[in-house]
Amino acid sequence: MRHFLISLFSLVLFIACGASNPPKEVVKESPISKDSYWQQHVDYSMEIDMDVNNYQYVGKQKLVYTNNSPDVLKRVYYHLYFNAFQPGSEMDVRSRTIKDPSPKIGDRISKLQPNEIGYIKVNSLKQNGTAISYETVGTVLEVKLSQPIQPGEKVTFDMDFDAQVPVQIRRSGRNNAEGVALSMSQWYPKLAEYDDEGWHADPYIAREFHGVWGNFDVKLTIDKDYVVGGTGYLQGEPTKKSGKKTHHFKAPNVHDFTWAADPDFIHDTFQMPNGPMLNFYYKKDLKKEYLDNWKKLQAETAQLMDFFSDNVGKYPYDQYSVIQGGDGGMEYAMCTLITGKRKYGSLLGVTAHELAHTWFQFLLASNETKHEWMDEGFTTYISTLAMNSLKDDKNPNPLARTYKGYFGLANSGYEQPLTTHSDRYAFNQVYGAAAYNKGAVFLAQLGYVIGNDNLNKTIKSYFDNFSFKHPKPFDIIRTAERITDFELDWYFIDFAQTTNTIDYAVKSIDNKTIILERIGLMPMPIDLSVTYVDGSTEDFYIPLQMMRGEKPTSATIISDWAWAMPTYSFKTNKDVKSVEIDASQMMADVNRENNTIAIE
Repeated sequence: MRHFLISLFSLVLFIACGASNPPKEVVKESPISKDSYWQQHVDYSMEIDMDVNNYQYVGKQKLVYTNNSPDVLKRVYYHLYFNAFQPGSEMDVRSRTIKDPSPKIGDRISKLQPNEIGYIKVNSLKQNGTAISYETVGTVLEVKLSQPIQPGEKVTFDMDFDAQVPVQIRRSGRNNAEGVALSMSQWYPKLAEYDDEGWHADPYIAREFHGVWGNFDVKLTIDKDYVVGGTGYLQGEPTKKSGKKTHHFKAPNVHDFTWAADPDFIHDTFQMPNGPMLNFYYKKDLKKEYLDNWKKLQAETAQLMDFFSDNVGKYPYDQYSVIQGGDGGMEYAMCTLITGKRKYGSLLGVTAHELAHTWFQFLLASNETKHEWMDEGFTTYISTLAMNSLKDDKNPNPLARTYKGYFGLANSGYEQPLTTHSDRYAFNQVYGAAAYNKGAVFLAQLGYVIGNDNLNKTIKSYFDNFSFKHPKPFDIIRTAERITDFELDWYFIDFAQTTNTIDYAVKSIDNKTIILERIGLMPMPIDLSVTYVDGSTEDFYIPLQMMRGEKPTSATIISDWAWAMPTYSFKTNKDVKSVEIDASQMMADVNRENNTIAIE
């Protein structure tokens, strides 16, 4: 087990590694019924005063909440993420008791002193001007409303709060390992999402986030010497008063707001032709090697932006920022925080991954606490292809290492299905292999099933129809079914909802007769490469009966294989010398040793 986890952890680490105009609203045809689909809406106005000497800040928040649901809401919930960074919190205890603790957290939270912890303290809360009762329960504020919110009703919540930025431990915090003063993500009281599955007021234990779409209007007052970058568009020049300056940001149609600040930030800009303004914030005291890397990164980030816009969908905002900060690499609204003391390949690779998250985490915005693989896996898939294209590697299978990571998981005996809540994995590294590796293989292997051209159409259609809509797992499969007219529920059920594995074997060759065998429980169509005794070759395609269709192929299509039949045989026109199942190695067969047989 230890050997498996160490290898898996190394693999996951390898993989994971202002303008003024709002995005233009585009009306697109959607497969979601207008009569049944709804989502909540929230608009934030916040005034924040940060004291950079004690890392404390006070805030006033006005939140206008629109209940677009058909339900009467008697309660609401806020996330208070900074409360996780306190001794005895769920994040602290879980990070010390899980079988393979994250080296980024370990027991660090338990050792924080009062002036080092994080907190968000709500001092008052009103609903439409009337004080209401609330209780802080760990990282969640439970609010009992004075009046239920009726369907279609707007209500205004006014809150006063104060907070303290924790010592940098996980994603957010102060004075990270590279000396960045403030990495401010998940720093404000954030209303929890409510959808057709109910409330999603998950405690902050380890994983990532989910939020309500809306507009942000943020006025941030901070020491005049600090350079600030992050989400949103700066509204004019900052105003100065008493040694501080106030930055006014607006961010339309986002579900989060993040910023970072440091007195020693360099701020570079790179205007893309017919694209957004790219911002780069990094510390000026970096070694020359790292400074050179941050300069070199800028043009290639523009190329990555073009790749994702061309292959997924157009980036809809007018700016994006790459900011030195945080504890590794993490995606946020219109920006990413990444550590900056890296060799260039690492800096570019992490930027590619975090930028790709903009499409799958930020613009599509699945609930990644429940469906983390739709974010991490799909991001891994597209960012790997982007890097392969950028470097012109021409690798026929750039995802081979990702497949290897999934095989390690599937053969380990510790795999949990992708339906597992992200906080409920028994091992951190099993979570990583499932979310990053198996999630990426899910998409890549879908290309094997339906054909890569159909997969490319599926990804673009999925983005067009579900961006800004919080899609769920089956939405990607239903999109593929609409593109192809195949039945694909079997693929989703077996690969995403179970730990069933794919294992097909060449059982025997007898002159012109080939017998194949299904050993694993998961069904698949089969690509078969045959070499004849005379040296000629021929490719065959065996459709899966329950798929009710065949992918586009130049191979010879032969009769369907029904899943319940454990073996399949057919005759060729010439004597056979060797047979290989899936020469492309894009089918995630967990035992490739039995995929080939040859007559000596």
